Amino acid sequence: MADLLYPRNEKYILRTIIAVSVVVPLLVAALLFTPMKLGLPLELVTRLPFVNALINSATSVLLILALLAVRKKKNRLHSQLMLSAMGLGTVFLVSYVLYHASVPSVVYGDANGDGLRDAAELAAVGGGLYAYLAILLTHIVLAAIVLPFVLMAAFFALQDKVILHRKVVKVAYPLWLYVSISGVVVYLMISPYYPF
Repeated sequence: MADLLYPRNEKYILRTIIAVSVVVPLLVAALLFTPMKLGLPLELVTRLPFVNALINSATSVLLILALLAVRKKKNRLHSQLMLSAMGLGTVFLVSYVLYHASVPSVVYGDANGDGLRDAAELAAVGGGLYAYLAILLTHIVLAAIVLPFVLMAAFFALQDKVILHRKVVKVAYPLWLYVSISGVVVYLMISPYYPF
């Protein structure tokens, strides 16, 4: 039955999507937590969080415009906007990995930049820490979860399998929009604590 639904080459592509969806988060996690850091110029690396926030902002705008386009039956424009959003997602991933593979992570509330949050700093951030952690954790988890859905939605769209595309998009679109918007929110919340 599965062979009738997905011919051999489609099964290969879907397996590749699953493999990429597993390998990318594992690779990102490995790069983030490795003690070895890249030796990129600091003046370049320190700009990447802002660049990433711009990319996430632009992705959010593209996703909203793509939704409006498809609702107005402007399918070609919708496709172009979605492919642009996917391209930005790829650029974001590279930039994000370069940043986190180059410098230690910034600690929310660490006003003195020593990499720790002492009692006074914790008291200063108060409940903001819990809001930050909730947004950050949902952002990270959903960013990993959304990847296979985005890739499958694109694959089904390119194969002109509209019904399957729509089913996948019902999951992919709100997750991706949340991830792109929450990425900007995380940046705005953590940016006062960057030491540069």
